[in-house]
Amino acid sequence: MPEFTDARSRAARIRRRDRHGRGVRGPFAWPRVPVMTSRSDQFDEQVLDAVERIERRLCRPLHGVEIAVELVPPSDPAPWEHRQVPLSRLFPAEGKLPARIVLYRRPIETRAEDPRDLPAMVNDIVIEQLAGALNVEPTTLDPDYRRDD
Repeated sequence: MPEFTDARSRAARIRRRDRHGRGVRGPFAWPRVPVMTSRSDQFDEQVLDAVERIERRLCRPLHGVEIAVELVPPSDPAPWEHRQVPLSRLFPAEGKLPARIVLYRRPIETRAEDPRDLPAMVNDIVIEQLAGALNVEPTTLDPDYRRDD
């Protein structure tokens, strides 16, 4: 530590570190707590949890399928799509590109009547889209799955 020859410069240095006599400032980053995570991060975690549950049931990782989350779907639907807002979309594999599943966060959050229902809704959407991508029945991926029409 450098020695201060002038008492004023030493006092000025201390004053900058302990502004207004409130003590030393805290750490730059606190331990992560649920309140500090954004809604986007929470939604991403719910999607990852749903995929991990399916991988555990299948006893193998899901290769050849990419899963992404976007905020909202494109504003212009494809001609074969209905005019309602989609919750997710499956893009089949093409050439070397794997099958891709995109979940749209805002429409899913808006459709959930209660925030506590959101993880179950995300789980059902992931199961439906993965079943479509893998050409299997949804009950193969989750025996407890039942379609609510």
